[in-house]
Order: sequence, then C-alpha cells, then structure tokens
Amino acid sequence: MSTWIGDKLRLVVLNRVDMISRSEKNRWAGYFASQGITTIFTDGRLGQGVMKLGRRVKSVAKEINEKRRAKGLLPRGVRAVVVGYPNVGKSSLINRLLNRRKCEAAPRPGVTRELKWARIGEDLDLLDAPGILPMRLSDQAAAIRLAICHDIGESSYAVAGVAAVFVEMLKRIPCAGDELLRERYKINSSGMTGEEFLEELAQKLFAGDINQASLRLLQDYRKGSLGWRCLEFPPAKGAKY
Repeated sequence: MSTWIGDKLRLVVLNRVDMISRSEKNRWAGYFASQGITTIFTDGRLGQGVMKLGRRVKSVAKEINEKRRAKGLLPRGVRAVVVGYPNVGKSSLINRLLNRRKCEAAPRPGVTRELKWARIGEDLDLLDAPGILPMRLSDQAAAIRLAICHDIGESSYAVAGVAAVFVEMLKRIPCAGDELLRERYKINSSGMTGEEFLEELAQKLFAGDINQASLRLLQDYRKGSLGWRCLEFPPAKGAKY
C-alpha cells in the first residue's frame, strides 16, 4: 500500500470496532499513533465514529483546495479511493457518510464488483472499489485470520482446517480458552486438538458433519456469540506496520 500511495495523503480507518474490546482498541490506537499514522475507529453498522470520519475527510479535501487556491488554481472536487480487504465494511461506511444507500453492501466478501463514485459534500468524491487481496498470501497466519473473519471467500480455503486452527487460537487466549468452549458448546475441550473438538461438536450437533460444525463455529465468532475478541495484536515495539 505504501508503494502504491507514495506521498499522497491517506487516512487509515479501522472498521468493526464493535468487535473488539476497548483495551484492544487502545493498544492498536497507541501503536498507529507511535507510527505517526492518523487512524479513525468506526462501526459502519451502527454509525459509531462515522461523523468524525466525515469531518476528517471533508477537512482534508478543504486543505487540498486551499493549497490549490494558494497556487492560483481554481478549487475542484477532491477525489479519493476507498481501498481495503474484502468484507471490511467499505461500502457500508460510504453509505453512512451519504446518509443513504448508494453502494451495495452485505456481510460477505465479493459484493462490490465495480467501481462507483459517490459525492460527499461539495469538495469530495469517494470511489468505492472492490476489496483487494495480494496475489499470494505468504503469511499463512494472516491468511487464516482473514478467513476466520470472512474476508476471504469460503471457496478459497478448507473450512474445517481454518476452524481447527481457530479452536487452537481460542484455547490460547487467557480470557477465552477451554472455559469459553465448554460454556458455549457444553464440550470439555481440555486436552483436545482443534480437529478433535470439531469432531466432538459434529457428533453432538450435526450427525458427524465436520464441515457444518466448522461453519457453525466460525459463524458464531463472526456474529459475536463467542464474545468480541481481537485475533491480532500490534507488532513488537519498533516494528513497522
């Protein structure tokens, strides 16, 4: 992204803030601030942070036109593109900024399939773009997190494999672990691998269908039934984003 953008202005928006805890949000806010990166946290579904985002993008557009006037140029609508992974709420945020539904949005990847301009106020045109992914995801841990969050289409990965890794991740989270899985699914997962837990869940709820059990687990996480839990934390101090 930095290579593409060069010296152009950018604003980093972290949507779905409702899906993590306040302490996790503060950790990420502090990290980006230490990197000198302006960030705004939003919840496109309920509108949290959208007014602040709107004020900020309009302010940036105004600053750009003031620089044009200083050079003797006429002001014009500033154009910006909204870039991000699939299914992170880009179209929903644009609709919130417009106070109307202009861009198609749904809780699954691949809904936006074409470029579409939207005028925000008098000075800003936003381009809603399809979600983008690297041609190859060399970081498999990152790829699995994206799959868990439904930012990659289910045809691109083995659902049971991703769900098994997710179980292992939950078991390592201090405030979740075996207790969370036992409370939610009435299964004692202590000493179990992710695959073994899914087999038990499949037998309990889906007549042995591991794929259905895997989908149920992932869907429970995505809709908040397992609590709002961050799957990734800021890099160690001194590392770059």
